[in-house]
Amino acid sequence: MGQTLLDKVWGAHTVRELPNGQTQLFIGLHLVHEVTSPQAFQMLAERGLSVRYPGLTFATVDHIIPTDGSTRPYVDGMAEQMFVAIEQNIERTGIPFFDRSTGRQGIVHVIGPELGLTQPGMTIACGDSHTSTHGAFGAIAFGIGTSQVRDVLATQTISVAKPQCRRITVNGKLADGVFAKDVILAIIGRLGVQGGVGYAYEYAGDVFDAMSMDERMTVCNMSIEGGARVGYVNPDETAYAYLQGREYAPKGDDFDSARQWWSGVASDADAAFDDKVDIEGESIAPMVTWGVNPGQVLGVDELIPSPEAVEGLERRSIEDALDHMKLTPGAPIAGTPIDVAFVGSCTNSRISDLREAARVAEGGQVPAHVKALVVPGSQQVKVEAEAEGLDDIFRSAGFEWRDAGCSMCLAMNPDKLVNDQVCASSSNRNFKGRQGSPLGRTLLMSPAMVAAAAVAGEVTDVRALAAGKGATNV
Repeated sequence: MGQTLLDKVWGAHTVRELPNGQTQLFIGLHLVHEVTSPQAFQMLAERGLSVRYPGLTFATVDHIIPTDGSTRPYVDGMAEQMFVAIEQNIERTGIPFFDRSTGRQGIVHVIGPELGLTQPGMTIACGDSHTSTHGAFGAIAFGIGTSQVRDVLATQTISVAKPQCRRITVNGKLADGVFAKDVILAIIGRLGVQGGVGYAYEYAGDVFDAMSMDERMTVCNMSIEGGARVGYVNPDETAYAYLQGREYAPKGDDFDSARQWWSGVASDADAAFDDKVDIEGESIAPMVTWGVNPGQVLGVDELIPSPEAVEGLERRSIEDALDHMKLTPGAPIAGTPIDVAFVGSCTNSRISDLREAARVAEGGQVPAHVKALVVPGSQQVKVEAEAEGLDDIFRSAGFEWRDAGCSMCLAMNPDKLVNDQVCASSSNRNFKGRQGSPLGRTLLMSPAMVAAAAVAGEVTDVRALAAGKGATNV
């Protein structure tokens, strides 16, 4: 019987099996940012410990950094304190640090891949739940807590239970106007936000084979929203082409050797999976969340569900969500007015995301009552977008063009919703209070759908606005 990529990578990084059934797992790449690392570094200092392998840890700033200016000290005292802490810890430990002065700063899950740090066959950990993003390259990547950040800094290992493996196959072809974000929202809608608990998700099939690396990262990013701690795609020529020539990727003969090894970590044809799910790509429409978790989602051409159709806890969950969102059961989700439109986050802030949003926004005009902003995922993405003139397209349509950062995804910075504003967002979570206001209402969708909502002033089917503009699902 063959092995899955999960089996191979896990086995290659196992230090030992622990008496409690967990694995002491070696971490090949450790990424840190300013929010979950200060306490971990403090724990090391209190115990007189050093960073075991500083060359395997890389740091950036993304969560708290303002996206509309970089004047220090920051107005938010806590943000300034976190920024000072990571600067001091980096200086003390010698960990490589990508701040704004380097031109390589950005959201941790954007810069890891674009710098070539993220590679197939790795184990990757970061104090951030969306570390699953890096699985797009055929890595086993997962988020960890602050005490585990301490453990990795001190030992380069972590104690963790190996998950089961579910293969999710999406075959066929996506329709125009349907994107990777729609695929993962459809998967979460089908399996539920708890459906992946205890599992790693392996994504396979025609649709994933055809995706770019940016798209695969979007899917793997939101694996955690479906309950899976890990999500990955087997490495292939698309991944190798993406990595070749990047700063930290192997060079010359070393790249050829690495590529051969990377190919070997892919799941075997006869690998056994603990569960399998099949979905037809043609069945997926542009998706919009209507509730307060990513599993409360429907196609843009569907009607908001009624709690009367179900019983028990599910009924109460729907009632609670509809009450918070102020939506009417049985009404179409299309036409829902918005106040804010946000293109950004570690889910959808890469260059291809901005291209698709700009393609939809071009020639349109954001209504005066809508605040629309576009936040590139990294300084490099921003430079590339500006070289293509995307910033001019967005500004002409009435969007704000910002600096790199997490921005309104989680509102640990000045970008926040106010009162009960409705936000069309390309981010990953629509929990109550996620975007800075306990009354705020978040509708998750693809960047193209966000752009369509921005120029229409309401949720609208991107396929209608994009007609004749050449928008595609790539």
